[in-house]
Amino acid sequence: MGLFILRRLGVMLLTALCLTFVVFFLTNLYPNLEKLAKTQGNQRMSDEQVVSWLENRGYMQPTLVKYGQWLGVVPGFTNTLDDGQFVGSCTRPGSTPETTPRYCGVLQGDWGYSTVFKDEVGSIVGKRLGNTGYLMFWVLLLMVPTALLVGVLAGMREGSALDRSLSTFSIITTATPEYVSGVIFIAIFTSSTVGLKWFKGTATQAMENPTFENFFLPVLTIALYGMGYIARMTRASMTEVMTAQYIRTARLKGVSFSNIVMKHALRNALIAPFTVIMLQFPWLLNGVVIVETLFNYKGFGWALVQAAGNNDIQLLLAISVVSVFVVLVTQLISDIGYVYLNPRIRIS
Repeated sequence: MGLFILRRLGVMLLTALCLTFVVFFLTNLYPNLEKLAKTQGNQRMSDEQVVSWLENRGYMQPTLVKYGQWLGVVPGFTNTLDDGQFVGSCTRPGSTPETTPRYCGVLQGDWGYSTVFKDEVGSIVGKRLGNTGYLMFWVLLLMVPTALLVGVLAGMREGSALDRSLSTFSIITTATPEYVSGVIFIAIFTSSTVGLKWFKGTATQAMENPTFENFFLPVLTIALYGMGYIARMTRASMTEVMTAQYIRTARLKGVSFSNIVMKHALRNALIAPFTVIMLQFPWLLNGVVIVETLFNYKGFGWALVQAAGNNDIQLLLAISVVSVFVVLVTQLISDIGYVYLNPRIRIS
């Protein structure tokens, strides 16, 4: 198991380097840099002025050099402009050549400086990730147990009225996008014209003072969409297990139906849903963009929209790296958990 984990960690590191380089290359394409120059400088810049602005700030260096600077393995770019302004990849407002570090990158814990929020990228990502993490916690608390219960109940007796009802519910929730269900919930439960103004306040207020009234709708909107997929996978797995030979043998021996489900079928039926549940973490981290924007909840997805819309390269890179890290870690946990859940798998 130890060797397996070390191998997976090596693959994760190589994958992370490749993916971050691809993201770095795409975000540093010239059209993006040109937009950045005009946003930070002047929208009426000529092409020559744009090139000059980018060259003075190190954006026209070779991509590998800039990537090395961003990682922190290559000395950062610095320059003093004609007006005496000191600029560079390691500089901050008010920096001087004496106070500017030679190396500044991810390895040094420096994620850069946001051109939109005018703050350290690390602090921005940490705060927004915390907001989304709190949202994810309540979504998973509602989504996972409910989905597993629905899937198990539907799969215990295939073809029954309960199975058809719960399967229809699962299909409807999966087929309804978050922006549709979110708009419907807002129209029904927060509008005084409909007469069901059960939820008051906004999700923005929930970041400081979360209550049931201002926080439940975004949680329900996200949970419903993922719930159906997990429930369907659980139902399919449970149906397959209930038709297995050892289950039939247990029935012939007179074992009660409840004992068959709880002691023999449930563990094997949860192997496939476990992988699906772990895959929900990357989706929740970046897939909540629509819901966070719809409910104006300033979390990780909201920060991604702001970074992409305003061409905040450093913030966009940091968000991408965190997303890659979450995907790789959840895949590792999923592989390890699958080995423990499935005794038929042995790793030498």
